[in-house]
Amino acid sequence: MKLNSLDELLVEELQDLYDAENQLVKALPKMAKAASNDTLRRAFEEHLEQTKGHVNRLEKVFQSLGQKAKKKTCEAMKGLIEEAGDFLGESAEAPVRDAGMICCAQKVEHYEMAGYGSVRTWAEQLGRREAVQLLQQTLDEEKAADRKLTQIAESRSNPQAAAGAAR
Repeated sequence: MKLNSLDELLVEELQDLYDAENQLVKALPKMAKAASNDTLRRAFEEHLEQTKGHVNRLEKVFQSLGQKAKKKTCEAMKGLIEEAGDFLGESAEAPVRDAGMICCAQKVEHYEMAGYGSVRTWAEQLGRREAVQLLQQTLDEEKAADRKLTQIAESRSNPQAAAGAAR
């Protein structure tokens, strides 16, 4: 497909993000179930609820642009989720598994922050104020989720994993 305008690129990238968020809705329960640390498990469960909200918010963005909400397969998210699944299939001590899952989750968050940052900027340049507000709200939540994962890693899972290695 040839993209002839920033409007078309915006819609295509929104379709990619819409698929990515829907893929995450399916993947996050597995991550929560695999977490041994209660704080990490709750963070995954909370982010699942937020992610469902991101899906709904993207539907509002499409509507604000006069577009139907449509998915375009997000190969990047598919790969990140597959990588996380492969990691979960490996044998690891619980704290080490939690540390690895945080790494997998932060790769996802950083991918989402890049995508939402770009589409928000394009929407702003195109004068799509409602879309900008909705996309900024999601971008802010993705950044907060990343900070929360860093906090859990630094205060809980990484020290526990390191302590296990010292034995």
